[in-house]
Amino acid sequence: MKISGKISFFINVDQVGQRLDRVMSALSEISSRAFAQSLIEKQLVFVDHKLAKPSLVLKLGQLVECEIPAVAQTELQPLNLKLDIIFEDQFLIVVNKPAHLVVHPAVGHQQDTLVNALLAHTQDLSMKNEMRPGIVHRIDKETSGLLVIAKNDFVHEHLSVQFKNKTTHRVYYALVEGVVAMKTGTICSYLARHPSHRQKYASLKFNNKIQRMKLDEEVAGKWAVTHYENLESKSGMTLMKINLETGRTHQIRVHMCEMGHPLVGDLSYGFSQMKYKKLGINRFFLHAAELGFIHPQTQEFMKFNVDWPIDDREYIKNLGFNFFK
Repeated sequence: MKISGKISFFINVDQVGQRLDRVMSALSEISSRAFAQSLIEKQLVFVDHKLAKPSLVLKLGQLVECEIPAVAQTELQPLNLKLDIIFEDQFLIVVNKPAHLVVHPAVGHQQDTLVNALLAHTQDLSMKNEMRPGIVHRIDKETSGLLVIAKNDFVHEHLSVQFKNKTTHRVYYALVEGVVAMKTGTICSYLARHPSHRQKYASLKFNNKIQRMKLDEEVAGKWAVTHYENLESKSGMTLMKINLETGRTHQIRVHMCEMGHPLVGDLSYGFSQMKYKKLGINRFFLHAAELGFIHPQTQEFMKFNVDWPIDDREYIKNLGFNFFK
């Protein structure tokens, strides 16, 4: 493994008591907890000259040393797939991702992802994560809609801060089961991996704030806030407009399920898997329709919107909904 750079620093007062991977994720050279954990797992991180673990709780004055590996670009292959690019300049790309396309390489999808298609489009992508070049945020495979892609590390870092600080604008449309009684509402919870189904997420409850604070974020979950508006109900289903204040993994899917209205076609969180199969539905109906952020270079607020894919619009119209007419 080739090494492209090294980082070293001493733990200060503000960092005392924090996990190593969390402190490392705040560094501009790393900027994500997943990348920090991957470096530790590859045995590239040392604390006081000893190999470290992600969960290590840091003490004042400890020396942290980290080796940053060179990006092995040959591991990812370009994919000849035409992208629906909504906007592009020398700093970033805004793309309309189709449903069924995985955002970045993972188990079962190594060379057929949006990342692979981006590599065929341009070599100017941020390399904060060697297996996810350009990817600042993600949406599920079945979800269609808008994503912003960073072309360099400066843009990646500044966009990541906006997502972290909840200053981005994100609106989704979803088709859910049942008739939603409330016209508008907000759902708040801590989301973490489901205790028994590790591929799913769930809201966690705590007896008090102190109990939650004593637990690590991976166990205690991340704060998630979803605002929703009931647009129309037909055929025992409801069309929803959803505004994300936070963007946690499976957030909309979990929150809709836990309010009793899972996404139509959601085979993981839905209540009617057999019904979906009989109807020939093999994916849920969720679309990232609006995305807004401050351009890291120009400081201009940019807002984009895209229609729901035409096949989905026609399906929903055939159910009796008037929203797309």
